[in-house]
Amino acid sequence: MTELLFVTNNQNKLGEISALMPDNLKILKLSDINFHQDIPETENTIEGNSLLKVKAVNELYKGMCFAEDTGLEIKALNGEPGVRSARYAGEGKCNQDNINLVLNNMKNAEDNTARFKTVLTFFDGKENIQFEGICEGVIIAEQKGEMGFGYDSIFIPNGSELTFAQMNMDEKNKFSHRKKAFYSFIDYFREKYIL
Repeated sequence: MTELLFVTNNQNKLGEISALMPDNLKILKLSDINFHQDIPETENTIEGNSLLKVKAVNELYKGMCFAEDTGLEIKALNGEPGVRSARYAGEGKCNQDNINLVLNNMKNAEDNTARFKTVLTFFDGKENIQFEGICEGVIIAEQKGEMGFGYDSIFIPNGSELTFAQMNMDEKNKFSHRKKAFYSFIDYFREKYIL
């Protein structure tokens, strides 16, 4: 069985990706390689942060690995919170504070369109390859739903009347930006490594 290290400390992301992983691939967690440190997200782009995470483990782990970074881009806020999505309201990475700041900044906005953007970086031992997933939708004025994480309770994807936080994992994955990026990666992986 082929092993792939997922470079993340986010248990929600780990759960989403694990649910999508083909049976003939085994996902390794950072704890499996005794990596327990936080990886600072210091780049100015989602692509840069995704790549930075992969590079952070290259000294310790020589096998194939992947990382992803995701941002919520809101048109009325000129693409914010974007690359700063997890830290929009401060370095504490508090989901509720981030949501409150978005809703406050959107109070007088006439356009509520937004999108989630995920960039997944795969390191095959020699080079880095990136894959993108986009989910278009809208921001709503009050939170709805108890599931999900991050901004899920204020984001409704196009084609649905529910927020991501009102959906179970299977429902969310019909729209998910993370799934789109991951499946593009898996398609590439299958073709290259003949799974």
